[in-house]
Amino acid sequence: MAKASELKRGMVVEINGVPHAVKQVDAKSPSSRGASTLYKVRFTNLKTGQKLDESLKGDDSFKDADCVRAKVQYSYKDGDNYIFMNMEDYTQYSLSSEDLEGKTEYLTEGLEGIVALLIDDTVLGIELPSSVVLAIVETAPSIKGATASGRTKTARLTTGVEVQVPEYLEVDELVKVNTETGKFMSRA
Repeated sequence: MAKASELKRGMVVEINGVPHAVKQVDAKSPSSRGASTLYKVRFTNLKTGQKLDESLKGDDSFKDADCVRAKVQYSYKDGDNYIFMNMEDYTQYSLSSEDLEGKTEYLTEGLEGIVALLIDDTVLGIELPSSVVLAIVETAPSIKGATASGRTKTARLTTGVEVQVPEYLEVDELVKVNTETGKFMSRA
């Protein structure tokens, strides 16, 4: 049983017997004394793809969905579909770009550490590793002596995603990006 206060993006819970993935969690703390924190959660029905918005209290609980978690590797893109391979039995799974909403910009060929959520051998979605390493392909030139300042600049990475990086980083450097927040973490 998962409580609303423990929900994180990518978790799968059962609502009315149907598996739902957590897409977004916003915590709202009321200003009045004694009021409990409210959680505004957006779920996606993994069978129909419909979105469901709920306002929950911290102690509202959900049953964990009965799904298998398999380690997969991203293989390649085929048209609008992304192909993943199971690391144990080499089964291939296909997901459309709509199923991977917000995750495609972190996928690079051969990326490991991905977990596929399976129910009855049907892939419902994936969980990305917490961080990925990508190369900078385009950014403003580095500024001499910029290491001391905390200023940032925009950099486009190999997958096309843009992140804010420190001014001293240059093109072709590898950076670690948090897949949940989409923010720069460190040099790789």
